[in-house]
Amino acid sequence: MFVLGNMVAALATILHYSLTVYMWIVIIRCLLSWVNPDPYNPIVVFLYRITDPVLSFVRRKLPFTAVGAFDLSPIVVVLSIWFLNLFLYRTLTDISIRLH
Repeated sequence: MFVLGNMVAALATILHYSLTVYMWIVIIRCLLSWVNPDPYNPIVVFLYRITDPVLSFVRRKLPFTAVGAFDLSPIVVVLSIWFLNLFLYRTLTDISIRLH
C-alpha cells in the first residue's frame, strides 16, 4: 500500500508546483498589462494564450468584472488558485500519509 501512498504524494507535489507556476504566470500577465508590452513578442503571446481562457471564463461569470479601470478577474483567479493549492495539496498529502 506504500506504493500507492508514494504515488499520491508525488501527484500532490506535481499539482502543487503546477498551480504555483500558473499563479505566477497570471501575476506576471497582470503586471505586464500595466506596461503595455509588444503584443507580437513570443513571451507575451504565450502568456496571453495560456491565461486568456481562465480569465475570460471568470470575466463572463462574475458581475463585477471591471470596477472603473481595474479588471478584478486576475485577483479572483489568483485567490482561487491559492485556495485550490492549499486545499488539494493538503488533502492529497493527508491521503498519502494514511496510505503508508
